[in-house]
Amino acid sequence: MLPLLLAAYQFRFRRDIEALSRYVIDDVVFAWDEIGTDLLDGSPPGLLQRLTGGEQWPSREMTDVVNLDGTPAERETVTQDNSSGHHWGYILHPVGIEVISRQIDHRGPVISWDTDPRAHFSEAFELWMPGSPPPMALPRDLPKLTPFPARPAARVRASTRPKRR
Repeated sequence: MLPLLLAAYQFRFRRDIEALSRYVIDDVVFAWDEIGTDLLDGSPPGLLQRLTGGEQWPSREMTDVVNLDGTPAERETVTQDNSSGHHWGYILHPVGIEVISRQIDHRGPVISWDTDPRAHFSEAFELWMPGSPPPMALPRDLPKLTPFPARPAARVRASTRPKRR
C-alpha cells in the first residue's frame, strides 16, 4: 500500500495532499474493500510493472454494509480497539505518511512524500518503530523518477484597479 500511496501523491494527484486525502478518505461512501492500481493513473511508464509486476485491479468500495439488525451501517473512525483485523495503519501528514504496525501498536516513522515509490519497504512489523529510521532500501541503478513539482502556496494577486482619490 505504501508504494501506491507515494506514487498516487507524486503523479496522479500531482503532489496535492488535499486531493489525495479526499480520494482515499472523504470521497468513499462507507469504506474501502480494496484500494487498487488506479492510484497509479498518470504515473510514468514502467512504474506499474515495477510496483505490481504488471497486475492491475480496480479500487472497490464496500457496498450494502448493514448492521446485524439490518439498519445501514455508518462510517466510524478506526481506533486501536476496532482495528484488530488490520495489519498496517497509514496517517497522511503534510510531510509524509506515518506507517503504524498494528502488531506493535505504537506510532510509526514518517516516510517523506518525496520517497521513491520503488523503494523496498520491509514487512517486518518490529522494524516500524517510532524514532527508528524507516526500514527501507532505496532502488539502485534505476532511472530517477521525475514527480510533479510541489504545488506552490497560493499567492495573493495585487489589484490592478486604479486607486480612487
